[in-house]
Amino acid sequence: MNQIRVGIVGLGRLGKIHATNLAQNVPGAVLVAACSFSDEELAFAATELGIEEIYNSYEDLIASPNLDAVCIVSPSGYHPEQIRQAMEKGLHVFCEKPIGLDLEEIKRTVQVIHDHPEQIFQLGFNRRYDESYLYAKNLIDNGELGDLMVIRSYGLDPISGLKSFVKFAKASNSGGIFLDMSIHDIDVIRWFTNKEVVRVWAIGKNSAYPELDQLNELETGSAMMQLEDKTMAILVAGRNAVHGYHVETEIIGTKGMLRVASVPEKNLVTVFNENGVVRPTSQNFPERFREAYISELKEFIDCIKEKRQPGISAYDGLQNTVVALACQKSFETNQIIEIL
Repeated sequence: MNQIRVGIVGLGRLGKIHATNLAQNVPGAVLVAACSFSDEELAFAATELGIEEIYNSYEDLIASPNLDAVCIVSPSGYHPEQIRQAMEKGLHVFCEKPIGLDLEEIKRTVQVIHDHPEQIFQLGFNRRYDESYLYAKNLIDNGELGDLMVIRSYGLDPISGLKSFVKFAKASNSGGIFLDMSIHDIDVIRWFTNKEVVRVWAIGKNSAYPELDQLNELETGSAMMQLEDKTMAILVAGRNAVHGYHVETEIIGTKGMLRVASVPEKNLVTVFNENGVVRPTSQNFPERFREAYISELKEFIDCIKEKRQPGISAYDGLQNTVVALACQKSFETNQIIEIL
């Protein structure tokens, strides 16, 4: 196949990024169809990207005879059923994280994926395709850090989005901060160590919007985790970083340590002015991970052409969700949760 014909469902903030990349930045891909419940989003697909096949029904989208693959960027609760339907139509599937919100549903989805081994399935854990994280992974795999002891991971959204999140939380279920945000950090921890998490303890605090207490949501959450080889991991997730978008990972081993993005730098510019010495910082995830979003879709298309599965599997999606839900349960019960 010279070109892989892709349809996309979901054209929110991240959906627009994936749609634009598929239409303009991913060699070998052609975006032929789009689906959304929003007329405004469909208008974007038609006018900005020139997509001719426009649908407000997912079933109609995947029934198109012009598709080889589908990119799922819909709300998380829809993912399991949409994956199943696409697989049963014979389509290759790229799905944004998480693979779902309910463990039993996810297990059934994993089985559906396993039942279709000739079709490519890839999850959108984009940090695995970020140049800096790939560099760190290579160092770890080559033994440059020795035996890993501690991993610390920050995932902080800018405070500018907190008010809109509160509005969203009052109307919808995000799955909680650990499933909504920390699942990326959980995936990186499992990826870097090749080990599973066996024990978690999570806590959190709401300060700017105490009403989130009543919604069982968090502005800031933290978890300590123990892996099967006793490696320790600490993660912090927050929605109130005043300086911008801050994703940082630190790995400490017996031979050394490294940090990925200890300063969330926007570029290589340093400003010297009345405020002192200032390094501009990334303000949002599209800016920080722009190239990673392109790279992960390039990998998806290459996997289809080369008839090989990507490095990240449906099982990773299941295990990442198991850990995230255990963190949420720990926060809710104020107990250490064992993961069997």
